[in-house]
Amino acid sequence: MIENKVAIITGAAGGIGYACAKRFFEEGAKVILSDIDKERGWLATQNLDDSGEKTHFVHCDVSKSQEVKSLFAEANEKFGRVDVVIANAGIVHVSDILDLKEDAYDRVMSVNLKGVFLTGQIAAQHMIEQEPDEDGARGIIINMSSLNGVLAIPEIAPYVIAKGGVNQWTKCLGIAMANKGIRVNGIGPGSIATELFHTIADNPDKYRTVLSRTPMLRPGEPDEVAKVAVFLASNYSSYITGETIYVDGGRMGLNYVVPVH
Repeated sequence: MIENKVAIITGAAGGIGYACAKRFFEEGAKVILSDIDKERGWLATQNLDDSGEKTHFVHCDVSKSQEVKSLFAEANEKFGRVDVVIANAGIVHVSDILDLKEDAYDRVMSVNLKGVFLTGQIAAQHMIEQEPDEDGARGIIINMSSLNGVLAIPEIAPYVIAKGGVNQWTKCLGIAMANKGIRVNGIGPGSIATELFHTIADNPDKYRTVLSRTPMLRPGEPDEVAKVAVFLASNYSSYITGETIYVDGGRMGLNYVVPVH
């Protein structure tokens, strides 16, 4: 499906980003892992392929356009082209909405929305100049959104606002690139068993609350998100663009809670 494609994944040092990198590598892709955390990023890259033949790490702050441009330049230098970009880097800040500080709001928005915008714009600028692959595609852009791009949690308002913006950016860029051989889609995870989720799972009451609004009665696994990314990066999704697919165990459609035993 994606064998020999070259993929850039931001926020790839852990969580869903690393799961995507691992899955893409296992499916035969060449992977550029990018993260602001150098130590974890290098370790994640070496864990996949210590030979460096099919993986490469690039330090990048996605909120800075010059660093994003350098990321793409280094990827092109390493592997010759970029077929897939997963804009996954993101942060969260928890605060009572009336006590939310401006600098905290700006910090989240700069990574979660501006960073996704810059990554997608610069990716499209690169892809539009390269030759189509054997499927006629110049490139695939995948934006990591969230269930909270539609549903709201006031305590993480900047995150929610940014993910709503990511959904609209996915539509905008998808429409703009639709006739240029570049498809753009999003993934909206629900409760996924990442490191952050495990802090919730350690609290029985909070864990029951999460399960009570998840019809499948379990958290998703990071690899279950990564498999959707593989689908969106492949020709199996050749007539899909501007869409966000929710990987949420049925939560989006639920307007009540389910019993948890």
